[in-house]
Amino acid sequence: MAKKKYTLSELQITKRLNEGRGSGAGSSYTPWHYVHEVPSAGRSQRVYSHLTKRVHHLLSDLEYTVFLMLDANPITTDIREQFPLLREDTLAIARNNGIRHPKDGSVNKVMSSDFLVSTKDKNQSLFAIQVKYKNAYEDARTTEKLEIEKRYWASKNIPWFIVTEQEINKVVKENVDWLYGVKGWHDESVDVGLIDTFNAMQIYFAENPSSSAISLCQRFDAAYQLELGQSLLDVRRMCAARLIDFDLYKPFRALKASEMRFVESNEVSEVIHVAS
Repeated sequence: MAKKKYTLSELQITKRLNEGRGSGAGSSYTPWHYVHEVPSAGRSQRVYSHLTKRVHHLLSDLEYTVFLMLDANPITTDIREQFPLLREDTLAIARNNGIRHPKDGSVNKVMSSDFLVSTKDKNQSLFAIQVKYKNAYEDARTTEKLEIEKRYWASKNIPWFIVTEQEINKVVKENVDWLYGVKGWHDESVDVGLIDTFNAMQIYFAENPSSSAISLCQRFDAAYQLELGQSLLDVRRMCAARLIDFDLYKPFRALKASEMRFVESNEVSEVIHVAS
C-alpha cells in the first residue's frame, strides 16, 4: 500500500504557528510534527523522557536510537525534536544559492531539523542534528535540502551535524534492537500486572546489587514459580517502556542489578500514560 502524501496548507501552517508548534523548552516544548500526523515508512515512536518530563515524537528507528543516546548523555539538558526552521530564512537561503525550496504544490514547506539539543558543555551548549540513513545521499534532491539546512544553522552560528546508521555504536544498536523486539506490542501490556512485577523486581534487584541482571531474572522465576524466561521478558518490556533504564553502551546481558535504574514512583504514572 502506497504511503499517503503528507502535506500542509498555508492555513494549517498558520494554525500550527499559532498553537506554538516548535516553541517552548523542556516539558513545555511542542514539536512541529506529531507521529500520528506523519505517515512513516518506518516505525514511529512516542517515547517518554525522564530528562525533559514529556513525550517525544520520533519518526524512525534511527531517530529513536539517536534520541535514546542523547537522552542518556549526562551533559544533555534539553532535546527538542522535529524543530521547525524559520521559513523566511530558508526561502532566502534557497533563493540566494540557486536551490529549489521544498514545496507542496504552491505551498513552500516549513523545513525542520530532527533534533535541537541543549547541553552543559560551554563550548557547545546548543547544536542541531539531522538523522539520515546513508542511502538517502543517493538522492540529489535530498542533498539540496540538506544544503539549505546546513546554511540555515551556519547563519545562526549553531553547529549542525548529520548522523547516519554508520555513526551508531554496535553495542547501542544491539541493545536498541533488543528493546525493539517487544516494541509495538508492549504498550498494550503496561498494566497493573506489569507494575506489580516492577515493584517486586525493584526490591529484588536492590537486595542483590552485585548479581547479574540475567541471573536475577532466572532466580526470580524460580522464587515466584514462573515459567523460565518470563521475568527476563518482563524486564525487557519494562526497559522498552522506559520503566527501567540502563547504559546503552553496555551489552544488556553483561549488566549487574546495580546498573539497572528503576524509575521513581512519581514517574511510573507518566510512563503508563504514554503507553495508553
